[in-house]
Amino acid sequence: MLLDLTAIRGVVMDIDGVLWRGSEVLPGAPEFIAFLRRRAIPFVLASNNSTRTIADYLTICANFNLAVDADQIVSSPLVTVDELRRSYPPGTPIYVLGAQSLADLLVSSGFVIDPSTAKALIVGLDTSLTYEKLTIALRCLLNGAEFIGTNADATLPIADGMAPGAGSMIAALERASGRTARLMGKPQPAMFQVALRRIGSLPAQSLMIGDRLDTDIDGAQQVGMRTALVLCGVATRADLLLPNTIQPDAVFEDLRDLLNRWSHQ
Repeated sequence: MLLDLTAIRGVVMDIDGVLWRGSEVLPGAPEFIAFLRRRAIPFVLASNNSTRTIADYLTICANFNLAVDADQIVSSPLVTVDELRRSYPPGTPIYVLGAQSLADLLVSSGFVIDPSTAKALIVGLDTSLTYEKLTIALRCLLNGAEFIGTNADATLPIADGMAPGAGSMIAALERASGRTARLMGKPQPAMFQVALRRIGSLPAQSLMIGDRLDTDIDGAQQVGMRTALVLCGVATRADLLLPNTIQPDAVFEDLRDLLNRWSHQ
């Protein structure tokens, strides 16, 4: 293991596949959160999931006995809103292919849903995706709307296996339109930069814990963070053996395994 846990001054964690999977809390999650609080190590949860609100996360955390506050959650919808505000004034027409919660957040932030004049198309995970929605989104792109994706996760872990993620929907529109989406979530730097500001520690003294090599680990390494992969989500040990695969600083079975090693360093 190349990771000195005693040097860590702040922690960023992915959520799905790290703290819980579907409706099941993963081993060691409540104990690890409690450990960070006892040690006064600041932490945030950073998720690419574009279907949940901060209130949703707080409810789930409470149900799983995870002591997490609202300002300790960073999501791809929040990063998307922040980036849109930098580029467009209030009242700008947009179209959203994604969860209703994502559309509601964008509307409450001053944007107007109007596919006929949309200046930007925002694509997230849509579990009620239809051919009609894809067609409307494609026509927005063909009419010149900026193409923005909340995240590029091709899949997401759920209780009984894997399901298509927002990246699969983005890929369909990229193929149909010949356009490439500007991505907001991991592995893009925006989410990591927001998370680092929240925890207030330098990248080299901050640990990213994730279950994906291509988003969590790669993105964190690009901004200079230390990285820990947990094997209770998407990535497997076999993935680490593939040619040219991104390598984390350390690998753990789950947060219980990480907590055990950290406690004894």
